[in-house]
Amino acid sequence: MPEWGYSITTYNPDTMVRASGRELRISPKAAREICAAIKGMMLDEAKEYLSQVIAKKRAVPYRRYKKKLPHRRGLGGAGRYPVKAASRILEVLENAEANAEYKGFDIERLRIIHASAYPGAKIRRYIPRAFGRATPKFETLCHVEIVLEQVKEG
Repeated sequence: MPEWGYSITTYNPDTMVRASGRELRISPKAAREICAAIKGMMLDEAKEYLSQVIAKKRAVPYRRYKKKLPHRRGLGGAGRYPVKAASRILEVLENAEANAEYKGFDIERLRIIHASAYPGAKIRRYIPRAFGRATPKFETLCHVEIVLEQVKEG
């Protein structure tokens, strides 16, 4: 089994907890936009936000991959409802919550300080076409990392 690293460099195991989803079959572009949206949120706030995205009640603002994207109500800009990516990232968030509970952290005081998504391996397939040709049908997998930190009372 491979040894996965994390892209965060300032990890403190005494106050932080992390979780990752590796080679998920979700869009790296949608995952990147979701991670940018939930970074800085409290844990319960992010879980509620992702469940609303899955129910198509709230849209995820698209900042980078937004060519020809329509505006959405409540955003003031381009957005989408990436249901599949939001459900997988919600699972990773719940894994991080379980890790924090195992470490004995207070679940009410956890904040997302690092959320990143980047492309992983490619699944390469080909569609046979006429006259002996073939068309590639590649699928890019996605890595998602989430780090939670227990904020001080005050």
